[in-house]
Amino acid sequence: MPRRKYKSRKRILADPRYNDPEVARFINSLMVDGKKSLAEKIMYRSLDILGEKTKQDPLVVFKKALNNVKPRLEVRPRRVGGATYQVPVEVLPKRSLALAIRWIIQSAEARKGKPMYQRLVDEIIEASNNSGASVKKREEMHKMAESNRAFAHYRW
Repeated sequence: MPRRKYKSRKRILADPRYNDPEVARFINSLMVDGKKSLAEKIMYRSLDILGEKTKQDPLVVFKKALNNVKPRLEVRPRRVGGATYQVPVEVLPKRSLALAIRWIIQSAEARKGKPMYQRLVDEIIEASNNSGASVKKREEMHKMAESNRAFAHYRW
């Protein structure tokens, strides 16, 4: 049992425009070198364009994209008797959201030739349609967990 007190997690405040904590987390992940105002500009501009392109509420499309990218299973290495097995485990909700945000941003950054807000719009639209690089990443993770299902009894 740890001797130190339990450290409570810092609550992230909702963003000012949409009053949504997931958008605030996305902005914080998008931020580079502490330039939060630039990250907010990119995010809000991409959500505005998203609303124009899809003719729907941009927040609904954004949430749908996040839910399509969130993984349910992942593999964790577990050492048993000199051998290391990839053991499939369920992903906690907080981690699955963090992974989804990270994958969408990485996939948008990997696209070249357009401004970041436009790349973000394209990636969010593809993710909401269950296609694109970030959804492919989730499918690969699920495939890996499925192929290592035989080691599920090593779960801790």
